[in-house]
Amino acid sequence: MILSIDSSAVTASVALTDGEKVLKSELINAGLTHSETLLPMIKRIMDGYNVSDLEAIAITAGPGSFTGVRIGVATVKGLAFENDIPCVSVSTLEAIAYNFIDTDCIVCAVMDARRMQFYNALFEIKNNKVTRLCPDRAISIEELKKDLSAYNNVIVAGDGAELCFNNIGLDNVILADEEKRYQNGIGVSMAAENKEKISASQLMPIYLRLSQAERELKLKKEKK
Repeated sequence: MILSIDSSAVTASVALTDGEKVLKSELINAGLTHSETLLPMIKRIMDGYNVSDLEAIAITAGPGSFTGVRIGVATVKGLAFENDIPCVSVSTLEAIAYNFIDTDCIVCAVMDARRMQFYNALFEIKNNKVTRLCPDRAISIEELKKDLSAYNNVIVAGDGAELCFNNIGLDNVILADEEKRYQNGIGVSMAAENKEKISASQLMPIYLRLSQAERELKLKKEKK
């Protein structure tokens, strides 16, 4: 069994899977209140099961909300340390791509990084297989538009999807349906398959750029 968790954006999700079988799953879209909602979700999902029986705990370690990513990683570290369970670090963007595992397409996974920039990665879905086309990156809308113009049948998904779609101006791009737009625990579990298991001490948040506070501090230091 694998417990899979996401708290990297506005939504929060937890899933318990046994191989390809989904035993339980839950998703909440209640804003960035993961410090209050995540542990109760995990307790509900694990009700009737023992944490010590888990083969691994998978978590979206980034990119995403700095606060959300930190809460998710810290929660998983606590569970894993206490029960000596391996962890699996999953890209939030890759988890989004697995929502479209049954559709041959290019998935443009985007998360809003503010100022018309996006955390982004591109994935090709073909014959129920996900192939990564580029690393996770922070990219401007202009750069992303150039990249997407080379593909057909592009689906844009993620919490930055609507903003991206409304500004990308390409006929080959469609906006994902809302029910498939956001990452969830089931996608995290699918992305975690065949990935390296690491210890809780090795699990770290993955940020593609400095937080706003860190950027402002750096700017102040440069001006001195």
